[in-house]
Amino acid sequence: MRFTLGLVALVALVACAPAVPDSGAGVGFEDYGTYEREKAAREAALAQGALPPPDAVSTEPLNATGQAMSAGTDDAAAIAADARAALDAAAANSGEVPLQASPSNPPPAVENAAGISEENNFDAVGAERSIEEDAARIANNRAQYQVVQPQAIGSRPNDVGPNIVEYALSSKHAVGTPVYRRMGLSASSKFERNCAQYPSADQAQLDFLRRGGPEKDRQGLDPDGDGYACGWDPRPYRNAVRG
Repeated sequence: MRFTLGLVALVALVACAPAVPDSGAGVGFEDYGTYEREKAAREAALAQGALPPPDAVSTEPLNATGQAMSAGTDDAAAIAADARAALDAAAANSGEVPLQASPSNPPPAVENAAGISEENNFDAVGAERSIEEDAARIANNRAQYQVVQPQAIGSRPNDVGPNIVEYALSSKHAVGTPVYRRMGLSASSKFERNCAQYPSADQAQLDFLRRGGPEKDRQGLDPDGDGYACGWDPRPYRNAVRG
């Protein structure tokens, strides 16, 4: 009984399986022999030069619609007239006769090297002047040199006020180091209010020194007593001297 059921199942599977194509038939051909004959014929045609010779390609120009036209047609004349008008317009704008493009045209003659001085051309210079003339020209140029002698810088007047550069170089302590005694109430608010009146820290430091700083600080510009008003920093001046 089991053998009969297995046989029936096998027959059903065989019936449902797709048909295997005949391997003897080529793709697009009835059989493999036809395919081989067609392939041999195609290779023979290629070997004999199936492409058209160069002289078989038409050299007639095409119009706007892609149709061939002869040189005597109205379309050819119109194209030639448009080309001539464009060349004439270019010549009128540039003042030069346009160069007709053709492989048989000779190269244009170069009359001079535009933008390059003849001083770089040894042959041209040698034809214009001699070595002795060059030496005389060099001597003439040297005679026109003017040497400006250094002059002593005038002494600095004593009544111009304090100098923040001198102060930066004379002070040795770092920013934020308390050196001078400070006393006062609401120092923080006074510091912010008065420092806001100066356009820069250099201006604040200069006015601070004029008013008796760094020992005195009536404006409250230096609440920590380091001798530097409104966050002024002497290090850029010190570094400039060392560099």
